[in-house]
Amino acid sequence: MSEPLLRLRGIEKYYGTKARDTQVNVLRGVDLDVGHGEVVALVAPSGAGKSTLLHIAGLLDTADRGEIILGGQTMVGLSDRKRTEARRNDVGFVYQFHHLLPEFTAEENVMLPQLANGIARTAAQTRARSLLDTIGLSERVSHRPAALSGGEQQRVAFCRALANAPKLLLADEPTGNLDPDTSDRVFAALIELVRETGLSALIATHNLNLAQRMDRVVRLDHGRVSFE
Repeated sequence: MSEPLLRLRGIEKYYGTKARDTQVNVLRGVDLDVGHGEVVALVAPSGAGKSTLLHIAGLLDTADRGEIILGGQTMVGLSDRKRTEARRNDVGFVYQFHHLLPEFTAEENVMLPQLANGIARTAAQTRARSLLDTIGLSERVSHRPAALSGGEQQRVAFCRALANAPKLLLADEPTGNLDPDTSDRVFAALIELVRETGLSALIATHNLNLAQRMDRVVRLDHGRVSFE
């Protein structure tokens, strides 16, 4: 059996201090694997710590205890530079709000992370257009975010997250800001894009119907993960 792409072991995270009786234990020893090419749904109520868990898995935050292994390499104890490199090269993020830069076109928004990673402009443009075409936005590449619908903006955000060909996609309520019909269509586009690129994904959602369309569902409640 192959090693999972992402392995979390004993992840704990707390805020405040025990000495002042202000400590809040957000994560209480989370164990979770995401296999190569696997799409995992993370279902959790508000305030359960799903965003914190995603930030730790994606190296945006650090755990107070536990181990993170990504692509066979432990992330604990790495220098800030090495963590930044791993995050930039191996992880893509999608949030509930698209956070596109308003002054740039759809194409340019997808090009920007590539240019920041040292990719030549021509190559970055070619990949941006390819991703946008895959997700049905080939005729919208020159439009700025204000000229795109909410669903189109989020699809551009998906392409931006995959621009540097990461191994792992982390998505935090990626369709939570959309109406039900648009949410369903945009989610289908995301899953198609993930499948075509062959990457692994951990997707947090409140929507149980969407969760059931993924490979596996895990629940986070009271700081611990349970499996269905």
